[in-house]
Amino acid sequence: MYFLISISYDGSKFYGFQRLKKHFTVQQRIEEALTLINKKEVTIKGAGRTDRGVHAYDQKASFKLDINIDENHLKLALNSLVKPYIYVTNVKIVDASFHARFNTIKKEYIYKINLGKYNPLYTDYYYTPEYSLDIDKMKDCAKIFVGIHNFENFVAGTRNNYECIIYDIKFKKHKDILEIKFIGKSFYRYMVRNLVGAMMDVGRGKNTIDEIKYALDNPNISKTFSTALPNGLYLNKIYYK
Repeated sequence: MYFLISISYDGSKFYGFQRLKKHFTVQQRIEEALTLINKKEVTIKGAGRTDRGVHAYDQKASFKLDINIDENHLKLALNSLVKPYIYVTNVKIVDASFHARFNTIKKEYIYKINLGKYNPLYTDYYYTPEYSLDIDKMKDCAKIFVGIHNFENFVAGTRNNYECIIYDIKFKKHKDILEIKFIGKSFYRYMVRNLVGAMMDVGRGKNTIDEIKYALDNPNISKTFSTALPNGLYLNKIYYK
């Protein structure tokens, strides 16, 4: 039987999503639980990777089990083993050809910024800057990222292709919390955090929008801006057809 699960997790308790040899990850914990349930080793395919400290409301993973089990009982069994920092919110039987990553058509990330006073209880879940931010300038900066671009100057590491599409970037403020939502087809390593960092550089007066636009339009100049910390980043939603 083939399954797709929806997962939420507190990223501050793990070294990211993807399995690592020497560190505890979300993938490792879920695979260990599924192996116990299946009584045979299980490997999952995640919809995307999240780095150490990054959270998820709706990560997805697909896998195969050799046992006959319905969706509700699998959800109950999994959650009894993976809580309290991981929770499976939904289980769905899928076709054998389904792949959590390759079938993705759109993703959403949210970055959360605390604009108020420092609160130690926010440390793992919001970014609290030590400077004031001009939100209107950040919104203007966000507009240049929407569309199809080569994001080489806003991605960590090397890859063959840096081009991708961002459909929209939305800002929402409630009291002292600013949320920036990114909606796109795909996002590369550190990309959202680098885009937020660039926006905050503009919002604090460190760089101009023209400087950010020049780096976006000229990917070969190798220009870098600030990288926002991982604690404010959330994988919000994965979309399939």
